[in-house]
Amino acid sequence: MATRSPLFCDAALARRIERAETRLIADAGRASQARTGIEGFLIPVAGGMASFAEPDSPFNKVVGLGFDGVPSGSELDVVEKAFAARGAPTQVELAHLAESAIGELLSDRGYRLESFENVLGRALDTDPEPVTPHGIEVRRSTDDELEDWIAVVAEASTHPDTQGLPWHDEFSREAVANAERDFAAAGGTRYAAFRDGVLAGGADFRITGGIAQLAGAGTAPAHRRRGVQSALVAARLADARAAGCDVAVIVTQPGSTSQQNAQRRGFDLLYTRATLVKHP
Repeated sequence: MATRSPLFCDAALARRIERAETRLIADAGRASQARTGIEGFLIPVAGGMASFAEPDSPFNKVVGLGFDGVPSGSELDVVEKAFAARGAPTQVELAHLAESAIGELLSDRGYRLESFENVLGRALDTDPEPVTPHGIEVRRSTDDELEDWIAVVAEASTHPDTQGLPWHDEFSREAVANAERDFAAAGGTRYAAFRDGVLAGGADFRITGGIAQLAGAGTAPAHRRRGVQSALVAARLADARAAGCDVAVIVTQPGSTSQQNAQRRGFDLLYTRATLVKHP
């Protein structure tokens, strides 16, 4: 087996990853607005994007800042007023490899640091090791099982990983279900995992500019600790390499079981995002 070198993340790679995240949030926001007819917004800001999809959506945030200059006060005024008009806080996810002046600017404007999340990545220069736990089958999910797939992933979200720091965001089952529909409409691919023939878990996958984004993973509580997530990661890594991607990315909470599992699968910690929030 070829020796895998740890993936080093410089500002250029972080920029690529944050650009992929920005495109994902923008596409999902458009899909949400098409589904609901709600007047949301997508506001470009300093190379990133401010998005409001619908009330309580996971896509309501500012992403991608810090790799194309520092936003001006007037740009932030527009963004903050747009969120406030919808009764929502302005939530910025800021990579620690971004322009450091942005953190100072947001602090001066009354933003509070509320949480962190880790971005992990793996170079796809070698074939990932296949993972086939006994009794587990993973395949791309079909359209006719969409509702069952959403039900499993949404149920998993209501029983989150309790190891490590908690997620800053907590969303209802309905909000998670809507977000999964929007992710699919935005060009995402669903993967389903079956344990002894029973739908046990699911995960999302999307490719942007050679970056494979592994997201939305969840396992029903009754099927956890059986290798479901490891098999889902392995299947998506294999497809990412086959599609010509050079990097795969996954986001976890610091110190969580999800981070531990990702590192076991060869992912390296690349950088951390700070969540800074200003309430209206």
